Amino acid sequence: MDAAKGRDWWVIVGMAVAAISAAVASFAGLRGLAQVAGWPDQLAWLLPVTIDAYAMTSARVWLAGTVGGKTARRFARANAIGAITTSIVGNAGYHLIAAGIVAISWPIVVLVGAVPAAVLGLTAHLHALTTINHGPASVPGARPRVRTDTDLLKAAREADAQHRATHGGRPISRDGLRSTLRIAGPKATELRRQLATEPDRKEASPHP
Repeated sequence: MDAAKGRDWWVIVGMAVAAISAAVASFAGLRGLAQVAGWPDQLAWLLPVTIDAYAMTSARVWLAGTVGGKTARRFARANAIGAITTSIVGNAGYHLIAAGIVAISWPIVVLVGAVPAAVLGLTAHLHALTTINHGPASVPGARPRVRTDTDLLKAAREADAQHRATHGGRPISRDGLRSTLRIAGPKATELRRQLATEPDRKEASPHP
């Protein structure tokens, strides 16, 4: 009740109006940029939606403090700032082009066209970071233990067994190994293949 009394509704209304007007103006600018860069009119709206959605997702991971670890939050912070900067630069670029100050050229077309693919890759990486099993906290000053191929295979067997126990006997996927063991994609693929050739795991085919 006290909190409600302490609210300044003029400030809240002002913030809401500013946010809505900024969102609409940004949407129009980025949509216009996509159009002058050669995007079809029916798809041009996807550019502002892609950038704004990624900015909100990154900001959520960065500021919530409940999703992922420190590595994920650091990556999310960098990308939230990057997404906001991209939106600002995109809007400025569109207005410069519309005013005839800057001519549309192939680098602009290439950069605008690369945004969806770049955002997809960054989103996938952010998701992977938020799902990493961080395990017990490391001792400050201690050197990280180097895992041998034998260690990794043993860990992969354990991860596969846990996955089968909770997923109706389905083997763990390559991406599951990569996230759980915190290893690179090629190594996860190699381990997945090794698991698939073991006698007690041949019956169930691996799912990529």
